[in-house]
Amino acid sequence: MHQPVLMSALSATSAVAAGGCSRLLPMLGSLVQGLHSSAWTSACSSCFRQVASAAAPAVPVAGTSIPAAWRSSHQLRSFTASTAAWSKAGSKQAPPPEAAESQLHVSVEPLAAPYEGISVITLQRPSARNAIGKQLLRELSEALDILRQERSTRCVVVRSTVDGIFCAGADLKERAAMTQAETAEFVSSLRTTMTRIQGLPMPVVSAIEGFALGGGAELALATDIRVASSTAVFAFPEAQLGIMPGAGGTQRLPRLVGVPRAKELIFTGKKVKADEAFSIGLIDHLVEEGGAYDRALAIAQDIAKSAPLSLRMAKAAINNGMDVDLSTALKMEEAFYAQLIPTKDRLEGLRAFAEKRSPVYKGE
Repeated sequence: MHQPVLMSALSATSAVAAGGCSRLLPMLGSLVQGLHSSAWTSACSSCFRQVASAAAPAVPVAGTSIPAAWRSSHQLRSFTASTAAWSKAGSKQAPPPEAAESQLHVSVEPLAAPYEGISVITLQRPSARNAIGKQLLRELSEALDILRQERSTRCVVVRSTVDGIFCAGADLKERAAMTQAETAEFVSSLRTTMTRIQGLPMPVVSAIEGFALGGGAELALATDIRVASSTAVFAFPEAQLGIMPGAGGTQRLPRLVGVPRAKELIFTGKKVKADEAFSIGLIDHLVEEGGAYDRALAIAQDIAKSAPLSLRMAKAAINNGMDVDLSTALKMEEAFYAQLIPTKDRLEGLRAFAEKRSPVYKGE
């Protein structure tokens, strides 16, 4: 039942490749891998492998696994990146919760009803204003590894629990002790991590209170929807420090606010307050002080009502369609849409509409 649909997606992809976009097939293969439920993948494995053949298999975080309870229950629980760090360090037993919380710079947790389907990444390094050092970057990357493997999450919210700060950017004290080679490696890892945030298969909403500077602003840019309170302040001060934005800022900022305005902000390091950020399109929602997280959760709740495979395919189509010409982008849309036709969720949506009830989507 699934093979003709998937083969039509392959045909559309091949047609585009023949027209001069030969990178589309491996691109779609890489994107489709990980976007599907295991049930669907096994049901049409013979033809699915043709689409995903260009993609490398997902690699789990060393020493970690996704708790079965996360998949089977929506009870509130934390599964933090520090578990991976302790496991990789050879510890036979994870630290007690209070010890782990005192060391964590990043945590990730799925929420209980009425917020089921939402996972929250929390930045929590108050001693350094959430500055991005090696530990915070490592834990953030591990949190992304967890979320990429997790199937029940339909939306991710990124927030800070440090008063008056979202993220102060790179840890310059730590950076000062790095060699040139170490600096280049760290910035490359930082850029990759921001790209991975943008590339998460599910939508990502950021809740911004206070300062988002340098790498912190670039972190916000990597999310799909930005919610900021009236206390938010953005800046790209890197040129004032003898460097430049290196985690995607020079590319994502002009795509949001336009090339001339992005150049001015990067060249001058000017601070942008929340109301101006909203007026130029740097943020999508402006709320009162202290209200960013609540608004982000409300948006995430609305998103989580949608079918999870639909969210993933729609995000992939939008993100990748923006980087190619319209004709190619429309072929991409056709290919991604084709992946949804054989799903159980599509049939559930039709039944729910006919029966005038809320759909119950399972990501199948």
